[in-house]
Amino acid sequence: MGRGKIEIRRIEDKNTRQVTFAKRRVGVLKKAHELSVLCDAQIGLIIFSSTGKLFQYCSESSGMQQLIRRYHVSKGTQIPESSHDPVDQMHFELMNMRKETTNLQLKLQRYMGDDLRYVQLFEELIDIEQQLEHSIYKVRARKTILNFG
Repeated sequence: MGRGKIEIRRIEDKNTRQVTFAKRRVGVLKKAHELSVLCDAQIGLIIFSSTGKLFQYCSESSGMQQLIRRYHVSKGTQIPESSHDPVDQMHFELMNMRKETTNLQLKLQRYMGDDLRYVQLFEELIDIEQQLEHSIYKVRARKTILNFG
């Protein structure tokens, strides 16, 4: 018999959150290693804790840098080759910011209901709906505080 489902939301208690992070981090790293060994998959996993501490796993013997370089090649993005030229670095950052801006604009359009034709999964629509309902709840709570406060 399996465990019941838990609601996925931020854990408010700092100590409980850190314990949960540690346990789940170990589980994710173990799963990544198992997937790598069983399926001969190349896996790179980078995790930053809420305190900023870095945890990583790389199945490649050549290391995380090589795996990240391969990722950029497959995505068609380029990373400066240890360039110290500030113009090259700024251009690279600008390209990344443009991509991030485009992604954020698409997310905003989905939340506004304008660009739902590209949503392919029912679960994705449920997630959008739940996020909007949570936002409405927070707005209503703030209205109540302002009205009675």
